[in-house]
Amino acid sequence: MSGRFVRSSKYRHVFGRPTKKEQCYDNLRVSANAFDTNLVKVNPRYLSVNWEAGGGGAFAVIPLHERGKLPERIPLFRGHTAVVLDTDWNPFNDELLASGSDDGKICLWRVPENFTIRPDIEPDQIQDVTPVGKLSGHPKKVGYTTFNPAAENILATASGDFTVKIWDIEAGAAKLTLKLGDMVQSQSWSANGSLLTTTSRDKKLRIWDTRQERPAYETQGHSGAKNSRVVWLGERDRIATTGFSKMSDRQLALWDIRAPREPITGFKTLDSISGVCMPFWDEGTQMLYLAGRGDGNIRYFELENDKFEFLSEYKSGDPQRGIAFMPKRGVNAHENEVARAYKTVNDNYIEPISFIVPRRSENFQDDIYPPTVGLTPAMGAADWLAGKEALPPKISMASLYEGEGLKEVTGVEDKPTTTVGSSDAKPEPEPEPQPKPTPPSPVKAPEPAPEPTPIVKPAPSMKEQGASMAAMVNKFADSEEDREPVNEDSSFDEVPKPVERPSRSATEVESPSVKSSPWHLKEEPKSRQSPVQTPTAASTPVSGESTLTATATVAADTVTREISEIKSLIAAQTKTIASQADQVQTLTAEIESLKAKLG
Repeated sequence: MSGRFVRSSKYRHVFGRPTKKEQCYDNLRVSANAFDTNLVKVNPRYLSVNWEAGGGGAFAVIPLHERGKLPERIPLFRGHTAVVLDTDWNPFNDELLASGSDDGKICLWRVPENFTIRPDIEPDQIQDVTPVGKLSGHPKKVGYTTFNPAAENILATASGDFTVKIWDIEAGAAKLTLKLGDMVQSQSWSANGSLLTTTSRDKKLRIWDTRQERPAYETQGHSGAKNSRVVWLGERDRIATTGFSKMSDRQLALWDIRAPREPITGFKTLDSISGVCMPFWDEGTQMLYLAGRGDGNIRYFELENDKFEFLSEYKSGDPQRGIAFMPKRGVNAHENEVARAYKTVNDNYIEPISFIVPRRSENFQDDIYPPTVGLTPAMGAADWLAGKEALPPKISMASLYEGEGLKEVTGVEDKPTTTVGSSDAKPEPEPEPQPKPTPPSPVKAPEPAPEPTPIVKPAPSMKEQGASMAAMVNKFADSEEDREPVNEDSSFDEVPKPVERPSRSATEVESPSVKSSPWHLKEEPKSRQSPVQTPTAASTPVSGESTLTATATVAADTVTREISEIKSLIAAQTKTIASQADQVQTLTAEIESLKAKLG
């Protein structure tokens, strides 16, 4: 043995697959502004890109299916008077998004119906899209816009005035204000939308109780002077940060929000590259992706036992300034794609990168596609402002795989929100076990109970049980030598017998017994065989003696049949015990050999 242990993981061999140039989004003019944002955002239908445009700020929205080279003139989303710094898609409506700009305004947008970047009109007649609403309240630039992942119409915006405002975009007003005292560098919501974590230029990591407008926790973050990023790890009470040390080494840290004084395993050094690491969390696979700003590499880790286990790294010679990850409901499960990133290359085209689990099976892989968040919010803006906490309902990835659309999975969201509605969730499973003890027919169920137990218990004393089983076989063989060929049939050969019974079990009384264990199915044919033969005796009632003899013959046949079944079960168990004894001998020999080698 080599002495090297390999950690078991379903995602150990995940690899990144780039897209051919003709299938990328070419001829773009990505914004050259130096503000540290991701520049692009994506949802399953559209891609938004901060655009380099004159005459005020603008950004472009590209339908994902319109790949290839873009026209020289496309319809832009214009409404800001300065450069657009950040955009974010509404998590519950793929056609709504918000944008923040250097002019201090937040604009709300709706993608027009049947929107295309290649309209069948003259370039001079192309009309730009205007916002459907504007929010004013920040006196300085708005650098980050982030929608609440659980509550509808709740938006957080971080500004150069050293505050984060929480907006009810339906009411068009700022409801809450978080005062940081320094420039915000990144922000991220918790899965239930109750907490917000931020990093700022004062090197502080804060976890905000947003509705109380105060930080619940505040601690020292990365000590480097360059920007730090933070991401909430889905439904966990963990957050991850990327930043720099005093020696300008890139670092990764994992924090427990209940005790965030220091990282769980300290600050982990990644490398000495100067670009900011942009973190992205995938809740379905429990993986963290780190994309370097200014380099072309994307490394990914798996979170296990409060430790980031390095999996692999996607390497590319094309550096990225901006990157966005697709929500899980937008990945291609037919190709075992667990994540998809859209990275900017040379500020003129965007390249999709698929992260794939290498499997050959063409069936749905339910172990790598758990239910994910859909398009239904957990609460409205008023409920959230009133203090409600809940996770949005999840949808089945299998329904998307089968082309059945978004189907919510019941019960998945009940586990994280037991404090909200635990009393409603518990009474439902209680009435289910009630109909099971009601039918009196499966009273004979305890009889097959000893059948599985000898298979579990032979380990302590297999020799004694083997001897007793052999004695029982000999005992029955002396009384019934004519039925020895029955031993060749195992106990599994009797499974087809209940298959013949459903034609007779058309009554409603028999329906609950079908849902019981297969042991009940074995006992039912025994009890049903005697009434099958009694009508033959009752059909020709000659005298009382004839009925008695018929009953005696039926009883004898029943006893004989049960004896034959017991013999077959004993033979099968004897074989099992013998095989287990052989395995024990083999293991003993291996242990002795290992001891000899070590000695």
